[in-house]
Amino acid sequence: MPKSRIRKKADFTPPPTSRSATDIRLSNRNWVAPVMLAMFLLGLAWILVYYVTGGDLPVKSFGNWNVAVGFVFIAAGFGFSTQWK
Repeated sequence: MPKSRIRKKADFTPPPTSRSATDIRLSNRNWVAPVMLAMFLLGLAWILVYYVTGGDLPVKSFGNWNVAVGFVFIAAGFGFSTQWK
């Protein structure tokens, strides 16, 4: 029985990409992680300052809403975490 011919696969070359300036700018997200961590820490610090000072700081007129403000900062940190690559 004759031996079959061995077929070589063509080398894969990816198609050329034409990246515009906006694509490069949007893919550079080095700022997301520091902003995300800053939001987490700011929210945590806001709540801690509120409890440690007995409600006098950060904003006395907010009253118990200071806790909500702290959680808003933490939620914003989670919002930024969805953009992190």
